[in-house]
Amino acid sequence: MQMVVPVAFNDIGKPAKDLLSKDYPIGGVKLEVKTTAPNGVTFKINGQRDNKSGIIVGDLETKYANRAKGITFTEAWTTSNHLNGKIELENNLAKGLKLELLTSLLPSLNEKGAKINATYKQPNVHTVATFDVFKTHFSVNSVVGKEGFLAGGEVAYDVLKGKISRYNAAVGYSAAEYAVAVHATNNLSNFSASYYHRVNSDLEASGKAAWDAKTNSAVSLEVGAKLKLDKTTFVKGKISNSGVLGVAYTQELRRGVKVNLGASIDTSRLNENAHKLGASFTLEN
Repeated sequence: MQMVVPVAFNDIGKPAKDLLSKDYPIGGVKLEVKTTAPNGVTFKINGQRDNKSGIIVGDLETKYANRAKGITFTEAWTTSNHLNGKIELENNLAKGLKLELLTSLLPSLNEKGAKINATYKQPNVHTVATFDVFKTHFSVNSVVGKEGFLAGGEVAYDVLKGKISRYNAAVGYSAAEYAVAVHATNNLSNFSASYYHRVNSDLEASGKAAWDAKTNSAVSLEVGAKLKLDKTTFVKGKISNSGVLGVAYTQELRRGVKVNLGASIDTSRLNENAHKLGASFTLEN
């Protein structure tokens, strides 16, 4: 039997999460432009305007990857003068091992940051360790999987305080047509369960229930679906038990040009200014 590498801890339940959260450009207008130079360097420009405040933010990202040597360099510069960089080394020191160095600098406030990530993937095991150099936080998560079953845990440790600052757990099962997952986060005080079902090649459905044990609040529910209209167009819809309805429309107008429209409607306050609209445009060569 072929053994496969399970998903990362943060990706347990990802199909359900993506269906309920992605492709809903609510509250603003976003433009993304991606280009690739002949030498393989990629450029990505993001710009976003918030509908409520009118503030426009953006960033320019440059990425160079040498796949033969397993080396990738990424740098980004934002409109707030935030400088970010990332160096990735994959399968250089050992097969299945990926090392990342992430740096950030905000000159106006003299803020700097650095993180070291190590990802180790082998059949049936996927482990990620992160060390925040300046905040001296260390975290590790790991997932074991076999025949579609997944079980994972995450622990964060504060080196200066000498104590565990966070711990989470998750279990799941993933098959070709459906996936289910249960998460216990925020030190095992927030619980959620989700499912994803590919009904057929054109229709997908998903649902999620969440409960906070600390506040003992009511269970929150959300269900959604995605319908593929043709090979270039799909629509999505979701609704929560609080009465918030989300709808989205995505179409690839032509190769490399995609438009995404979204709306959030509070059905409990139809006569109030509680609704949001948004749009996203992506251009790629």
